[in-house]
Parts: sequence; structure tokens; C-alpha cells
Amino acid sequence: MKPLNVTQKLIQSHLVQGEMKPGTEIGITIDQALLQDATGTLVQLELEAMGLDRAKTEVAVQYVDHNLLQTDFKNADDHLFLYSAAQKFGLWFSRPGNGVSHPVHMERFGIPGKTLVGSDSHSCAAGSLGMLAIGTGGLDVATAIVGQPYYVKMPKIMGVKLTGKLPDWVSAKDVVLEMLRRYDVKGGVGKIIEYHGEGLQYLSAMDRHVIANMSAEMGATTTVFPSDGETRRFLKSQDREKDWTEILADKDCTYDLEDEIVLDTLVPLIALPTSPGNVVPVSEVEGRKISQVVIGSSANPGLRDFWMAGAIVKDKTIHPEVSFDINPTSRQIIQNMIENRAFANLIKAGGRFHQSGCMGCIGMGQAPASDSISLRTMPRNFPDRSGTKDDQVYLCSPETGAASALTGKITDPRTLEKTHGMAYPTYEPPELEIINKDMLVPPTKHKTEIKLKKGPNIKSLPHMEELKSEYEVPILLKMGDNISTDEIMKAGAEVLPFRSNIPEISKFSYTVIDDTFYERALKAKEKYGGHIVVAGENYAQGSSREHAAIAPKYLGQVAVIAKDYARIAWQNLVNFGILALEFENPDDYDILEQGAMVSFKNLRRDVAERNPIRVVVKNRNDIREVILRHSLSDRQIELLMKGGTINDFKEKLVS
Repeated sequence: MKPLNVTQKLIQSHLVQGEMKPGTEIGITIDQALLQDATGTLVQLELEAMGLDRAKTEVAVQYVDHNLLQTDFKNADDHLFLYSAAQKFGLWFSRPGNGVSHPVHMERFGIPGKTLVGSDSHSCAAGSLGMLAIGTGGLDVATAIVGQPYYVKMPKIMGVKLTGKLPDWVSAKDVVLEMLRRYDVKGGVGKIIEYHGEGLQYLSAMDRHVIANMSAEMGATTTVFPSDGETRRFLKSQDREKDWTEILADKDCTYDLEDEIVLDTLVPLIALPTSPGNVVPVSEVEGRKISQVVIGSSANPGLRDFWMAGAIVKDKTIHPEVSFDINPTSRQIIQNMIENRAFANLIKAGGRFHQSGCMGCIGMGQAPASDSISLRTMPRNFPDRSGTKDDQVYLCSPETGAASALTGKITDPRTLEKTHGMAYPTYEPPELEIINKDMLVPPTKHKTEIKLKKGPNIKSLPHMEELKSEYEVPILLKMGDNISTDEIMKAGAEVLPFRSNIPEISKFSYTVIDDTFYERALKAKEKYGGHIVVAGENYAQGSSREHAAIAPKYLGQVAVIAKDYARIAWQNLVNFGILALEFENPDDYDILEQGAMVSFKNLRRDVAERNPIRVVVKNRNDIREVILRHSLSDRQIELLMKGGTINDFKEKLVS
């Protein structure tokens, strides 16, 4: 038998359709589902539309961690709606303030060898436990909960060998920033990253979580770690050692691609605005004045990370011009921070504690001052994501963040030995953490007739029109490379309360790029029946937020034409009946101008038969033909023809 790596073992044990050949579609069974509230409201509405009785997965958990600010009734209403839906459909419910989904799931539910899909792009963090965990659109999660396989193009597997040991003042965040320095925000597209090598013995399970979490920033399908002795130690610390299974790569296994990181050679790194891939050594930007440091988020969620920040600022005071914000990742973490005095150290130094949740990471409060630098241990720094229009967000480790909070400027933490006489603090993890499960509500044991609690802001999903054969529609927007979902559908406290109200949230479509888009889309829908948009490479990188597909669809978006797509966004477009087209000749991107009219004929036939899709483009007085193509599977073509996944499911349910 051919030796297998860990990824191949996980896929093979769940494979129900296709074969492990890169680029071909596979279907895998799903054991666990993770939902968060910014995307979970749509998932629950989709489950309602599908007529679900009870979740078919082994475990499904609805977390409330994003929309925690209750400035009016909208978020509070959604919390009640999500609780009622969890009870109705048989899901666990993590109450508001219990914590960020990914670390809580790792503590309480993650099991080596299991598969997971999550309606949050950072669900890949569970790969730290030896799971195959994939972030995807909410509709894909809904179909998994109703018992259907998850479909994805088989990725290439990149083996990254870790050797050596991290130096003092360098931590797991610097490892993943090094990967981003090498591969940028699209270098992981079409790949699963599997870490191996003797350097793993020095990385805790939560260190691995930090690394796995930010594989989403490289566009990777997911990240996988083996389940080894360190995995066992973590599960034992959570009083769950019985859930441990050893899963190691076979000797002499191979990878499609290979790389190596010598941990001893790493230095403190930092990602500059406005991309996680814009990485340089901290020493190159040292001395720049800052106004904020935020410690926490799903990208640095572990007890060790908060303890380290607390140890660095212990018995000192934060610089007077710096807001030092602490985002504890769970109530359990807070209890353990009290126990090991990290809480006291941070508070005494001037830390501002916030409730357990995503908070500033998704622009839900903690917006930085205008025209100033904010250092954050978060995964993303896309423009305006923080809630400040001219934000300057840098991504760094807890060590770099805490050191800079003391000095009021970007500081290489290694210099603290000289300037503050500080030796690198040594963290000793507890054998058994204080366990807190009080805010987790278990699913009902039997099917119930619970009625969903829908406040006035919660609207049923709009009907999705099927694909037509002929269109003549305008190009409403032409964009460049690496357009993020945050630019397509803005995040933050102003917008996300409308996540369960598609007519309202559609008003924010593309507003970060063009604040006239909504009005122009309405006019195009009325006059022409819809519109298209054009983009460069890596369209819709970032979040799994399917609002970036469903809201434009509601406004009449027929198709996107791009050089290529981020994985989740490409799937979301299909799920909601938007045709994802690519250029046969990438140079034709230059022909398509904003405002031009594009004519499609025989579109249904050409899509179904995989013919070249010839479109006529009218730019003012210039008329040209452009050839487009798609890379959809037969299954996806069938979904697209019907207007998306929900229409297809309803049809099959009736038949």
C-alpha cells in the first residue's frame, strides 16, 4: 500500500465521490459543523428553507461571537433567533460572550481524525488537532448539516517541514507570517498545507492553531497537523484525553509540493497595511508611532498568548498615547487568566478588557483613531475592516504587540532585553485548565416543534432566479486584483446587524469600492434585468461571508468575470446562481470597461456543454468579441441552471 501523509489519510477515510487527483472534484462526508452568528443566521434560514428536522452531523454548534454589540434590537433579536433555531434543528448553542468559535470548538468539540466544515473562513484552525477542517460558505455548511457530502476540488498537498526551535521573542505568529511573506495572499490557493518535521515537538496545540488559522489568509483550502503527543497533552488539559487518536504521516510518504522552515532562523515579523501578505521584519519598521494595540482574536487565542503579553507588561504602565485593548477569546480563558495572574498584570498595566468574542477583528468596536497605527494580533488588515476609513492596521505577535504598547512605537521585542533588562518570559502550561462549559447549551434530545423567533429585522431568503439563455447587461464595476469580501460586502457594526435582512444589507454591496453601486444596480436591474462585474486575480479573497454573493444576486448580478477566484467565493457564487466566468485570454481584461454592455446568447447551452462562451462587448462605439470559459463541475452546472443550491434542494425534496 502506498504510504500516505496525514491529509491523504483524513480524506481517504471520508471520501464518497471522486478520487484524490488534484484539480478534480471530490465529495467527502462531514462529521462536524461550525456556525458563527454573522453567517449562521443565513445558514439557519437556509435550513428552514430546506425543511430540516434534525442535524445529521455528529456535532453541529451555533456560536455567537461576532455581532455582540447591542446598540439596538437587531443583534439581540438575532441571538434569540439563533437559539431557537439551534433548539429546533438539534445544534449546540454557544451563548453570547462565551467565546470565539474556533478556540472554543478546539477546547470542547474538536476530535483528531474528524472532518469539519465551518461558515467562517478561519474554521481551518481546527486542523491544529489533526482534523480536516474547511471554511466555506454557509450554504455548503447547511447542506452538510442536512446530511449531504461536501464537494471541493481536490487540492495539491504542500508539505512544510519544520526543523529547529523558535528563538526567544519569536512565536507561532511569526511562523505563519513567514509563510505569508513567502506565498502572499493567493499562494495557498488550490493547496492544503501539511506541517511535519521534528520542529513540531516545540509547538503546542494552540501554537499550531495560530498557524492553521491564518492559512485562510494564503487562500489555502486548509492546514493539517498530525495528531501526536502534543495533541494528546492539549486534550488532556481540557479533560478530554479519551478523544485523542494518534494520526501520523507514514514513513516515506510524499507531497505534491514541499518547503521547509528552519525555526531557529526566524525573527519577529509584522504585516503592514493593507494586506496580511505584506510582511517584513519588525526591525525594518521599528520606531513608527502607534495609537493602539489589540491582543486576542482567533489568530492568537491561547492562554499562553495572553499570559505572555501580561508577563511583558507586568508592573509597568502602557504608554499614555496607546489604547491597549484585550479581547479574551473565551470565558474559560478569562478564568484561567485570573488563576495565572495574566488578567491582573494586563489590567494593572492599563489594559482595556472587552467581552469574549471577535470584536475588533470584525470591526465590532475597538476602531482605532484616524490616521494612526494599530497593532493587532488578528488575522486580517483589509482596508476599513477595523471601522476606521483611513486605518493603518499592522498584524503581529503578542510579544511585538505588548512591547510596542509599552514604548508607544513599533518595537522589536528582542530589544526589551537591552532597554528594559527583561529576559524572555517562560510559559508553563497547566496540566489541567479550569474548564467552563456553563455557557454551552446542549441540543434538545428529540425533534421539537419549536417555532423560530424572528424579530422584525429577520427576513426570509429571497427567491433566486434561474440562469437564462440570453442577457444584455452592463458592467457596473471593474475591479483590480485581490478584491476582498470586506470590499464586496463591508464588515463592521454598521452593516453586520443586517446579515439576516438581504434587502437591507444589499445596500452596502461594493460600497468600500464605489458608494454609488447600489443605486446603479437597482436601475440596471429595472432597465436591463441585471448586471455583471469584472475583476482581476483572486477575486473575493478573505471571509466565507456569503452575503458577498447573495446580496449582489438580489441586486441582479448575473455573472462575475475574473482572471481567477478565491476558493470559497467561487463556490458561493455557484451556490446562489451567479455564473463565475474566467477569461480564455487574460489580456481581454483590458477590453472590458466599466459601463460597457455585454451580450450573452445561448448561455445555458454553452455552459452545459462547456463550449467557449462568446460575448459581444460594446464600449461606446467600439464592438468586440471576448471568449470566456468556466471551470464548474457537472454537479455545479446543474445547480447553476436552477438558480442555486436551495432551489435544487427544494426540487429534490418535492420529488
